[in-house]
Amino acid sequence: MGLTWRSTPCPQEQAFEAMRAALKNGSNFWNGGEFYGPPDYNSLVLLERYFEKYPEDADKVVISIKGGANPKTHQTDGSPENTRRTLDDSLAQLKGRKKIDLFEFGRRDPAVPMEVTFSLIDKEYVQTGKIGGISLSEVRAETIHAAVKYTKVLAVEVELSFGRLRLPCDIFSTDVLENGVAAACAQYGIPLIAYSPIGRGMLTGQFKKFEDLPKDSLLLHFNFPRFRPGNFEINVQLVEKVEEIAEKKGCTPAQLAISWTRAPSRRPGMPTIVPIPGATTVARVEENSKLIDITDEELTQIDAILAKFTPAGERYPVIFETNT
Repeated sequence: MGLTWRSTPCPQEQAFEAMRAALKNGSNFWNGGEFYGPPDYNSLVLLERYFEKYPEDADKVVISIKGGANPKTHQTDGSPENTRRTLDDSLAQLKGRKKIDLFEFGRRDPAVPMEVTFSLIDKEYVQTGKIGGISLSEVRAETIHAAVKYTKVLAVEVELSFGRLRLPCDIFSTDVLENGVAAACAQYGIPLIAYSPIGRGMLTGQFKKFEDLPKDSLLLHFNFPRFRPGNFEINVQLVEKVEEIAEKKGCTPAQLAISWTRAPSRRPGMPTIVPIPGATTVARVEENSKLIDITDEELTQIDAILAKFTPAGERYPVIFETNT
């Protein structure tokens, strides 16, 4: 998302270098979106250009693409007409250079039965080999339980970032560990794709004060609650705790946060968790790709340190649907 969806995207060659570094460092699950940027330079356009230059990499990566937003209303639209439009447009933008391994609607459309949308995708796109399969994005547990009745769900993408593993796990974005989403994924053997594992950049420690946020940041453009003045200063306190723990571990805050998201996979009743941090430079990619071992004892210590912290502000502004 960060490579294309901003007012001034990074140079294309810089994006290519970051993508190559990701693959070199074992980060081969690439997540993009039809609406991550304008139609002439979204994730799919960038991927098509990348695979044109590096065709040998196409079979080395798994790409997951979000779509489903109606270009006229900008709302999720699961109708047959818009489902065909979003898939056909996405496939056309890739120009056959790489198969879409996973396709997901950015949010569930409550106005259209899942059976209608998924049956169409299965019959016209999965069974014909045009795409690899279907995944879900930003959904609640009930949606997962319903969806598996109509299609094979290959992944579920939800927000997960640093917090407590003991109940109540209410620190930054750990809701899915206790609201039934992770449990549903485990029940059906579905990998959980953890987006924003570094709290939209907050947990890297690079933002010390509100003024440090990039002026072209979507966080400012859409007025994300946790990054508003007043809330920001409270949430920085969590960042300081993360920095303290990371210093003791001899790693960076980002490495600690990303590795932490993998830790719940070790617990009974939890699914495989795949964190997908964003990065736009080779240096950040290499930093984020280094896994840190966190012992059960250290997880307990982290829980104790974070026990009294409560984040300020909701995950999203009200204009965005969540837990669909």
